Amino acid sequence: MKKIISPIICVASLLFMFSPCKAKEKSDIEDTTITLINSLPKELVYEGKVKEAINWADKEGKHIAFITETGIYVSEKFGHDNDGADAEIFAYHYLFNEKTDRHELKWKIYDYISDCPVDIAANFIENTFKVTDLDNNGIHEVWVMYQKVCHGDVSPFEMKVIMYEGNTKYAMRGENKIQLSDNESFGGEYKFDNNFTKGKNVFREYARKIWSDNIMVKWE
Repeated sequence: MKKIISPIICVASLLFMFSPCKAKEKSDIEDTTITLINSLPKELVYEGKVKEAINWADKEGKHIAFITETGIYVSEKFGHDNDGADAEIFAYHYLFNEKTDRHELKWKIYDYISDCPVDIAANFIENTFKVTDLDNNGIHEVWVMYQKVCHGDVSPFEMKVIMYEGNTKYAMRGENKIQLSDNESFGGEYKFDNNFTKGKNVFREYARKIWSDNIMVKWE
């Protein structure tokens, strides 16, 4: 049976790991506890404001993954020939090393819009940051979905679904669909990268589902 894990809200300490929360209903996941946490160990290095953070345990060890956004601002990282604004997003995955008693960065996602003089956005899409074990192999997948744009019209947002299983990255890239009226829309196309194309069908099915669930934007 496919495993799709919804986080359980709990309060976390600033210690190096967290106490698990108990679900109100029995989970069909026997080998792991997934929790949504509201604070991070002080040793973790990241940029932006934390939007969501999750910890879990599987056969690789004890994990923390979280997503951050800067919001719209002017960053010294970028040149600003257009006197425009910037926005950045990040996702981090740390694995706890029992030997060093510290968390070590496993992977990082980074994307941005820079020097945008018109409407700007770079943000994660709500309710798409997930940890799953769809192939039941004991190594959990981490999913994020986000959109970004710099435009002054009704053109589509660039949209991406990124998934990691272990250190392997899977990417689905395209654009959202713009609903202009009841009978008129455009956009919505996407493309899988080679890892998705050659990978397990259950991964593509889940990616298509979250894409379909978040594809529409209607302009009032």
